[in-house]
Amino acid sequence: MEVIDVWNGHRACMLQAALRLTHEAFAGRMGISPRTVATWHSDPDVVPRTEMQQLLDAVLESAPATARQRFALLVASSSGESREVAEARPQALRVAIAVVVRDEEVLLVCRRGDDASGITWQFPAGVIKPGVGAEAAMLRETLNETGVHCAVRRSLGERVHPVTGVHCLYFLCEYLAGEATNCDVIENVDVTWVSKDAVGRFIPTAMIYSPILAALEEDA
Repeated sequence: MEVIDVWNGHRACMLQAALRLTHEAFAGRMGISPRTVATWHSDPDVVPRTEMQQLLDAVLESAPATARQRFALLVASSSGESREVAEARPQALRVAIAVVVRDEEVLLVCRRGDDASGITWQFPAGVIKPGVGAEAAMLRETLNETGVHCAVRRSLGERVHPVTGVHCLYFLCEYLAGEATNCDVIENVDVTWVSKDAVGRFIPTAMIYSPILAALEEDA
C-alpha cells in the first residue's frame, strides 16, 4: 500500500479523487469541516496538523483496494495536477457567515489552522449545501459550532474571499439565546464574545469585509 510520510493539501486532494468523493462527502468521511477540504484545494502546499495527518492515514488505510490503487497512480504521476484531482474540485463552494451581535459584543470562533500559522479567529460560518438556503445554513452551523441561537437582521452582501477564494455571503444577526460554547473541538479551539471595538485585535482589519466594519460601527 502507498505510504505517505507527510500529507499536504495536494496529496489530500488526490486521496479525495481516488475515493471519487465530492467535497462534502470527503469531509464527512473524515469527520471534518468542508472548510478544511477547501483549504487543501486552495493551498496545495499546506501541511495539515498532526491530528489531521493521522485522520488522512486512517482514511487511506480503510479505503477499498481499487481506491488505494488509484491513489498510488495519482501520487506516481503527481509532477503535474492530475485530471481526476482537478475534476474533484467543487465548482462553487459557498459559505454563509454570521456576524452575531449582543449589545456591544460580537461572536467569534477560533479555528485550528492547518499550517504553521496555527490558529485563527473568524466569524461563525456554514457551508451552503445544494438545496439549502444561505440563512438556514448559517443559523444551523452557528448553533452547532457555538451553542448560540441567533436571528438574521439583514444581509451585508457577498464577495469572493481574497485569501481562500471561497464565495462568502455575510449576514448581520442578533443574539437570541444560548451560552457561547466550543461545540466543535475538532475544528475549533475556542468560542467567545469580544467587544465590537476590539475585533481588529483578533482579525486583521484589512481582512474584514468592509460592510461588516460599517455595520458594527452603526450598532456601537
